Amino acid sequence: MIPHLDLRQVNQPYAEALQAASCRVLSSGWYVLGQEVEAFETGFAAYCGVRHCIGVGNGLEAIHLIFKAMSFPEGSEIIVPANTYIATILPITALGLVPVWAEPDPRTYTLAAPQIEPLITEKTRAIVVVHLYGRCCDMAPIEELARKYDLKLIEDAAQAHGATYQNRKAGNLSDAAAFSFYPTKNLGALGDAGGVVTNDDELAHQIRLLRNYGSEQKYIHRIPGMNSRLDELQAAFLGVKLVHLDADNRRRQALAARYLAEIHHPSLQLPPADAIDQDVWHLFVVRHTQREAFMTYLRQKNIGTVIHYPVAPHQQDAYTEYRYLNLPLTEQLHREVLSLPLNTVLTDAEVDYIIKTINESPY
Repeated sequence: MIPHLDLRQVNQPYAEALQAASCRVLSSGWYVLGQEVEAFETGFAAYCGVRHCIGVGNGLEAIHLIFKAMSFPEGSEIIVPANTYIATILPITALGLVPVWAEPDPRTYTLAAPQIEPLITEKTRAIVVVHLYGRCCDMAPIEELARKYDLKLIEDAAQAHGATYQNRKAGNLSDAAAFSFYPTKNLGALGDAGGVVTNDDELAHQIRLLRNYGSEQKYIHRIPGMNSRLDELQAAFLGVKLVHLDADNRRRQALAARYLAEIHHPSLQLPPADAIDQDVWHLFVVRHTQREAFMTYLRQKNIGTVIHYPVAPHQQDAYTEYRYLNLPLTEQLHREVLSLPLNTVLTDAEVDYIIKTINESPY
């Protein structure tokens, strides 16, 4: 069986270094907000080309902390992509803000300026872009809109570690960006972990306070905060893997290039091929109008696939108040998309087999 993703295999090349990092943390006697977190924050900020990285508990809390630090009035409208994972939306509603759902660009499935501008009102305070599947949104027109209407611009870069747009990395395309380091990500920890990156000194300071109970001095609390701190152990693991991120992404790009060049099935819609070396291909997502039959065929041929994502956020039970929305493209995508195996341990022989099997599919 060729699995969609086997994390044991993905982490095996780094096993010795990860074990050494674990021993280093264990022997240090310091397990929360110590040297490992500081070192990773410094390294990841430099990697993204920004001044600040603040390590936090996970990607969801990274988004939450950005919004909390920006302190928008309750009822403020936030433009969001309808085609995203629910984690993009949850912090907005949790803070009493109102998501305004935008349909994606029909070619890239990401948020684009033409879908954003008609939704801007006097209540709009921010735009959230999601660099979905590892591809950066077309940011220049979106940045222009944010300036034109004096809006904050926030990146959900949970799937885009190392992705670039016009020679700038994801995370350096907005006022602030949220990253997840969940184990399946291009830069994945061995547990939950997240981070916020920004060039805004004051925002970074606020988020550092907020993640640590509103405190910068033990038992002295300047603002009401929360507990969302990147763990020392996970920071050490991430530091090990950060130095390999570009090489890992190049392997993903090479595999994606093969899929794009060699899969020729008339019923399968492939992702755009115009940004192979800028996209980091966190996922290789295709569309098929007979998705279930196609997935069953691949499973019978011992090829694992995953659906990212089967139910759109506005159709989830958590958001029944938004089920009235008419978002036909988003809903169609959630009915048709599936992710093919694409990861750093996929062999050339396995890729040969996947391509051949897909091209021979009766569906």
